[in-house]
Amino acid sequence: QYIEITSNLPNNANIYGIGETPDYFRRDPTNSTKTLWNRDAADSFRENVYGSHSVYMELRQGKFHGAYLHNSHGMDIVLANSTIQYRVLGGTADFYFFAGPSALAVIDQYTELVGRPNRIPYWSLGFHNCRYGYKSVYEVNEVIANYSKANIPLEVAWTDIDYMDKTRDFTFDPVNFPLEDMHKQLQNLHKNNQRMVLMTDPAIQHNTSYASYSRGHELDVFIKNEDGSEFIGQVWPGYTVFPDWFAPNVDKWWHTELGEFFDKLPMDGMWIDMNEASSFCTGSCGTGKPADEIPVYPWTVESPLPHRDINTTNMFLVPPYAIHNPLVEISDKTIETTAVHSNGIIEYH
Repeated sequence: QYIEITSNLPNNANIYGIGETPDYFRRDPTNSTKTLWNRDAADSFRENVYGSHSVYMELRQGKFHGAYLHNSHGMDIVLANSTIQYRVLGGTADFYFFAGPSALAVIDQYTELVGRPNRIPYWSLGFHNCRYGYKSVYEVNEVIANYSKANIPLEVAWTDIDYMDKTRDFTFDPVNFPLEDMHKQLQNLHKNNQRMVLMTDPAIQHNTSYASYSRGHELDVFIKNEDGSEFIGQVWPGYTVFPDWFAPNVDKWWHTELGEFFDKLPMDGMWIDMNEASSFCTGSCGTGKPADEIPVYPWTVESPLPHRDINTTNMFLVPPYAIHNPLVEISDKTIETTAVHSNGIIEYH
């Protein structure tokens, strides 16, 4: 459960990459610890946030080269004392090196290995408007119109989870974002050569009255606890389950849900959010809870409950090396590291 590898670097090396973290573009080679562990956090400076990319490039004597560790475990990558050191919570030391010699050549060689990104649509390069907290489709319409009044070109109008019915995926608030008026907004956007993007979270409310959950439960597509029950965390709609992307039927279920959603409203793009994956509690906090119970958001409680007792006997909950994830446990605010996927692999890996 612990691998440590150290390699020499030139003095004051020019290192770029090792994300995702809000930091200066060039990493500080004298004292940086970059933690790779997906975390839903509000852009905490120099801390781990939404994604993990164990790849970097270095500019040395006018030429670029790159290095990539193919390992999905949590890790710290430490830059100090003219060295780079990997401290990894498991797996293998599966390294790939890219000769460059340009930065573009390094990216080309890296993506040839891990896969090319899809070509983005031309309109996605324009000016976008997005924020959380719009009260209605009519307020969004007003915002769109104000761009035209101010002669500011707007390519895309995004809407956050505000449009959903009780913040459940693939639904529309019948009062504030009725589907009929969402269609009118989409038509007006298209008439002006503009686009619509809506948010979707990969967290499905655990409630048998919610069709997306019922269909997924029937197809057995959600991540499990060690005892075989569904892992139930907490996200915006309350207690939620999470798609297991290794489950045999998950693609069928996901495509069905998206297909029905796009049949309702043929939007131009989707914003997949909260896919660190994010959960507002620690562990399967919804296990045994009534289906209709909607828990309060933890940050709204004046006197929050104390953190659960830490199980130091379980090395997958509390590994022997503590990466610099700034929470009590690595399972905090995400899927439990002991949760089980369809192929038998636990979330820790």
